[in-house]
Amino acid sequence: MPAPVSSIRNLGPASDASFAAAGIKSADELRKLGPDAAYARLLASGHRPHFIGYYAMVMGLQGRPWNDCKGKEKEVLRTRFDAIVASVAADTSAAPSGIEAALNEIGTGLRR
Repeated sequence: MPAPVSSIRNLGPASDASFAAAGIKSADELRKLGPDAAYARLLASGHRPHFIGYYAMVMGLQGRPWNDCKGKEKEVLRTRFDAIVASVAADTSAAPSGIEAALNEIGTGLRR
C-alpha cells in the first residue's frame, strides 16, 4: 500500500483528503509532481489558497519543519505561491467547483 500524503512531514490527516480530491492519493505522487504543480492541482480542485499551507508542504517535501522557512527563502516561496494562485485563477478551462459549480447547476451561468 502506498504511503499516504500525511506521511510527509508537516502534512496531517486532513491533507490526505484534500490532496485526494485533487487526484493526488499518495506521498509518492506528490513528490513526483513537485510542490508547485501539486499545489496548483489542489487549488484547481476548489481549495482556497493559503500561503502557510503551501510553504509547510514545500518544507515537508524537503524533510524540514514548517517553521524553518525564513527570510529570503520565504520571500522566494511567496513569489512562487502568488504565481501559482494567479495562474490557477486565470485558467478558464478548469471546470468550476464549489459555489461556481452549484450556481451553474441551477442555471445562473457564468457571472464574470
